[in-house]
Amino acid sequence: MEIKVQCPAKINLTLKITGKREDGFHNIESIMQTISLYDYLTINIEESNKYEINLSGSSNEIPYNEKNLVYKAAMLFIERTNISAHKIDIYIEKNIPVAAGLAGGSTDAAGTLYGLNKIFNELLSKAELHELCAKLGSDLNFCLEGGRQLAAGRGEILKPLEFEEFDVSLIKPVNLGISAKEAYNKFAQKEKNRQEAFANDLEWALIEDYKELQKIKKLYPKAVMSGSGSTYFGVNMKFNPLEDYWIKNDLKAVPFGLTI
Repeated sequence: MEIKVQCPAKINLTLKITGKREDGFHNIESIMQTISLYDYLTINIEESNKYEINLSGSSNEIPYNEKNLVYKAAMLFIERTNISAHKIDIYIEKNIPVAAGLAGGSTDAAGTLYGLNKIFNELLSKAELHELCAKLGSDLNFCLEGGRQLAAGRGEILKPLEFEEFDVSLIKPVNLGISAKEAYNKFAQKEKNRQEAFANDLEWALIEDYKELQKIKKLYPKAVMSGSGSTYFGVNMKFNPLEDYWIKNDLKAVPFGLTI
């Protein structure tokens, strides 16, 4: 049996860090929004005499092994549901940039849980899917729901907000990816001097260290960094072509998350 899951990217319209947690993560308050930029997962399952997870895809920037969140999500689904042995093949059509603050890895992992649950006739409730999402990462719970949400805690506590239509453009330095770990570490080092002028606390923490981000902000002062970067978005504005920058205009906010 085969299923294809559409997995939207997300932007952080705001991102405020409210404190450090005992588990080492940070508490946040963030308005998150899904947008019309999608990865696609083609999930194929066959009965087998042993458990097998095979990943492949269109990008040479991600691992197709147990390090990938998609692989971890499939393993977690198997462990939680105790399904019989199957061969699970997942092809990842990657359109969302990697290490870009757009939840590309998170939306694919959430899409894996969502897709496998559909294939196996919804063995898990929505609440159980959320429980697995929270184990895998901070953005997965939002990716499972989509639309416009206020995310708190590590990002797993969600409150739906009224959807607003708007156009979105994205701009990202081609050769710059920033990990969430780096962004939060830099915030922790600078926190005492935090400036409230930024909609995203992580943008404030990172921008001094990267001339590529400074260039975007100089050209487009109203652009805001999404998540831990390095992508910036503009609401109801377009970015002009720029050498060494990936640009995507004419996207839209969408009122949904994962779909088949």
